[in-house]
Amino acid sequence: MSDELWSYAEIARHIGVQPETVRNYRRHGLLPDPDGTDRAGHPRWRPETIRDWARHRPGHR
Repeated sequence: MSDELWSYAEIARHIGVQPETVRNYRRHGLLPDPDGTDRAGHPRWRPETIRDWARHRPGHR
């Protein structure tokens, strides 16, 4: 497992949406809980967490 953690922007790039869309997913409970935070306290996710979620996210085919 990698120590790398993704931000909203990195998640957005991975799934092909804008960062604000990812923030909205989180606000509406559609994004998994963060795996950690950065030094400023911003939420971060492991790439594996997001890859798994992206394969099963609502509306994804």
